[in-house]
Amino acid sequence: MCGITGFYTNTAKRTRAELHVIGKNMADTLRTRGLDSGDLWQDPDLPLVLAHRRLSIIDLSADGAQPMSSASERYMLIYNGEIYNYLTIKKDLEKKGVTFKGRSDTEVMLGAIEQWGLNRALQKLNGMFAIVLWDRKTGELHFIRDRLGKKPLYIGWAGKTLVFGSELKALRAHPDFTPQINPKAMGGFMSLGYVEAPFSIYQDVWQLPAGHRLTLDLAGLKTDENLAAGMKPYWSAADKLEDAKAHPSKKSESEIINEFEDLLTLCVSDRLVSDVPLGAFLSGGVDSSAVVALMQKINSQAIKTYSIGFEDAGYNEAPYARAIADHLGTDHHEHICTVEDALDVIPKLPDMYDEPFADISAIPTYLVSRFAREGVTVALSGDGGDEMLGGYNRHVQGPNIWRKMRMMPRVVRSGLSQVIQRMPVNQLDGLSRKHPQLGAGLHKAASILSLDTQEEIYKRLIGKWVEPPIASGEAFEKNLDLPKAELSFAESMMFWDSVGYLPNDILTKVDRASMAVSLEARAPLLDKRLYEYVWSLPEDMKIRNGQGKYLLRQILKRHVPEKLFERPKQGFNMPVGDWLRGPLKDWAEDLLDEKTLKDQGLLNSAMIRKTWQAHSDGQGNHAERLWSVLMFQAWQKRWM
Repeated sequence: MCGITGFYTNTAKRTRAELHVIGKNMADTLRTRGLDSGDLWQDPDLPLVLAHRRLSIIDLSADGAQPMSSASERYMLIYNGEIYNYLTIKKDLEKKGVTFKGRSDTEVMLGAIEQWGLNRALQKLNGMFAIVLWDRKTGELHFIRDRLGKKPLYIGWAGKTLVFGSELKALRAHPDFTPQINPKAMGGFMSLGYVEAPFSIYQDVWQLPAGHRLTLDLAGLKTDENLAAGMKPYWSAADKLEDAKAHPSKKSESEIINEFEDLLTLCVSDRLVSDVPLGAFLSGGVDSSAVVALMQKINSQAIKTYSIGFEDAGYNEAPYARAIADHLGTDHHEHICTVEDALDVIPKLPDMYDEPFADISAIPTYLVSRFAREGVTVALSGDGGDEMLGGYNRHVQGPNIWRKMRMMPRVVRSGLSQVIQRMPVNQLDGLSRKHPQLGAGLHKAASILSLDTQEEIYKRLIGKWVEPPIASGEAFEKNLDLPKAELSFAESMMFWDSVGYLPNDILTKVDRASMAVSLEARAPLLDKRLYEYVWSLPEDMKIRNGQGKYLLRQILKRHVPEKLFERPKQGFNMPVGDWLRGPLKDWAEDLLDEKTLKDQGLLNSAMIRKTWQAHSDGQGNHAERLWSVLMFQAWQKRWM
């Protein structure tokens, strides 16, 4: 796992030595992504700099160092990620007479590109990656991001200089970079709690979307070019869904379960290749438990598993993780975090994420990553199961509410919505011991009762504000295109989550949190083979009897007793609502200062202050909405 950055300038103002210093400064901002070493390369004929920070995982020798040249010296490559099938590709290349100096997947990738060309080689690669490839023969600079968006890649302008990197802080380190907020990106962030690709929070900087590539002819590059216009998919989640739906599985349920377990086991096994210590996150939920169960089945020795817990019982899943670890016989490590541990993370978030990011679970994700890094350099996670197998509450509750809503007059729905949302969250939480966060869930469900379309319901379920509190900014309209295949409402939400929420929220969260502590996170459930396979299955293999992830549960039952994992979905969350009324109140009051908000002129100060006052007075739990504002303000304070 690594950090990559670089730039190209078509002005001749700076010497090669000055360009070298700039490249080194940009790469140094990514040190936590690559603690082990760093280097950069300058083209002998052009003002092009490619820089790399290395976290050594496979082939720890100098033979695996980047930037790396191909054998013919036609290509120069920097990349961040892992190619899980590189050994298979290597064997195919060796049969064709290709020889290798070292054992790295980077060298294999370059060999594949030389042998088959970039287009064919890309189709063969299976892994997580952000790639920058310079073709010295054609004068083209290629940017490529993995299919489902595990690894980030930003590309934009610093004055008349093309800049790119794994994180925005690397681009900011270029002396010609002038930070200006992108109003459309800001509007999207206030709606969703994250900035959605291809936008970034900065004007004239874009994030390459998942499964996309961008090719630039440097000789004809225009310095005011809208780079997003040239970003094209080389792999389409929609196309793969349509292909799978066109060829539905005709196998029996038992055959499907066996087939899925074999495929998932293969995906897990592929991610166990490492020359450094490796373990897994274990939350006690279905996804991470299934991954750990298969890891332990493959390994003869106890694998290392890591979980964190919290003093607040409503947010503490550590006992569930411990019970599963005991049953599977893993080498389990558990750390109970205090409120102070969590609060200490909050000031680090603007640096960690580079742009506004409002997923509250970024806090525990960082804490478990930091804890795991004490013992391992690589950790497998259960990310991806919810999006592909109907694991979010909205996948189950959304269609149920939609069916019932259509039977009620709109005026009745609106009235019921208002009644529920007037009830204090704490009062609703007390109605059920088994559902300690019942109030927030009911308020969320009530907020959609007055809506009229599936698209509106989905936007409300994933949104932060009904009306984003923006004073100045462009309107943001989330893209909710669907494949041509016929989909149920639940399947539509699963697809939208896979191409939107997954790469822009979940994978952003895990990448930045793990890389902040130099930990590589691998997600077997995000293998392209699994994505393509599950869409060939009927919906009831994913959602059945009001419960998601049916298929994964059937597999987990073969390894772990049901009583150890069957419980309401809790989520990796924190009691931020209580903190904002307690230990975080002064911090929040400072960031939400009315005069500051008015002077900035970006946000609707009256709406925000009204919401903050209501939350402070205990009139509802508005933590999720306020957190988006607080993260934006904290980011501004740090970077602008």
